[in-house]
Amino acid sequence: MPLTVLQIAALQPLDKSYRKADEKGLYLEITPRGSKLWYFKYRIGGKEKRLALGAYPETTLTDARSKRDAYRKQVQEGIDPVRERRLERLERKVNAGHTFAEVATDYIRVKYQNEGKAQATIKKQYFYMSHLTPTLGNTPLGDIKSIELMAALRKLEAKGHRQTAKCTRAFASRVFRYGVGIGKCNDDPARLLSGNLSAPKVKHREAILNPERMGEFLRAADTYTGQAIVQIAVQLLPHVMLRPGELRLGHWQEIDFDKCVWLIPAERTKMRKPHAVPLSTQAVSLLRELERHSGGLEYMFRGQGKKGPISENTLNQAYKRMGFGSDEVTPHGFRTTASTFLNETGQWNKDAIEKALAHKDADAIRDIYNRGTYWDERVLMMQWWSDYLDTLKTGAIVLPFNAERTKL
Repeated sequence: MPLTVLQIAALQPLDKSYRKADEKGLYLEITPRGSKLWYFKYRIGGKEKRLALGAYPETTLTDARSKRDAYRKQVQEGIDPVRERRLERLERKVNAGHTFAEVATDYIRVKYQNEGKAQATIKKQYFYMSHLTPTLGNTPLGDIKSIELMAALRKLEAKGHRQTAKCTRAFASRVFRYGVGIGKCNDDPARLLSGNLSAPKVKHREAILNPERMGEFLRAADTYTGQAIVQIAVQLLPHVMLRPGELRLGHWQEIDFDKCVWLIPAERTKMRKPHAVPLSTQAVSLLRELERHSGGLEYMFRGQGKKGPISENTLNQAYKRMGFGSDEVTPHGFRTTASTFLNETGQWNKDAIEKALAHKDADAIRDIYNRGTYWDERVLMMQWWSDYLDTLKTGAIVLPFNAERTKL
């Protein structure tokens, strides 16, 4: 007969432990010390096993029966409750002490620092991580649910930082996949959240695309009255088509004046490949002038009063003093200027232009094939480009491309 609450209350301890059955495999074990412990007995795979369900009265008769019914259903489905509980304990043990912050930090160390990624790239990963650590940093990686991650991303969206929210989700997804690989979690709860985020507003870097305005900029650069090193940076950047960071962080050992080449090492390029830049006579002249101000120093463009290089904001401030706001020109925008003008001439191979801009070819095989090509054309193109900029600077606007294109 099934047990009743009154019967359980009347059970007294004996010299040895004994059992009182309820039904369907549930029984109560009374120990010599008076403890009353619930167990569920079952058979699976031809073996008899038992599972502890808790102590009475903390686990009531109703509670014990409810647990028993749930475990009986597992047994009927071929699932061993004892094994499942052991796996759950093991998972909790593995996850304990392995918080999101710890695993994310380890991920950045292994996949970015150890692989020699650029400091700016490493710093950006920590930036994404910083948006998640306040709410999820101390949570074991395997315990984090999608809804918790979404709540953190919504806070970024609410501030209008849609692109940051998108990148932070992608960073979290990489951390979870890394965690799966090292046994810290079983799933990636970030993988399905991309469709739940608002699409970022596309913001193009501002660039001068009008030849006359470009000429005005070049004349303003020649009359700039600020620090000499900053002036040369402003003058040189349009000629070399480099990313701002590649120029600002330049070291003198990268310049080969004899061969008229600037070789950017792989660790400072976006694509993590060495990038050689043919230097026009105008670029060489500017670098020789720069050598008078910073020759022998670690950085070619050293900031005033500090050991490090000038910042990108230094260039922006210079542009502002010249009368060109950030709504019209940015350091990165000169790459767009060069790409637009060179492509519209129809005079240069598009692949040569892409190589000059150090863009990665979407086709990996094509990228490998083209790695050593177009050098001679690039040398001619870079000199042509500098000559064309000089033409614009003098005010003699001669368009070598579509004559009908008078406004861009």
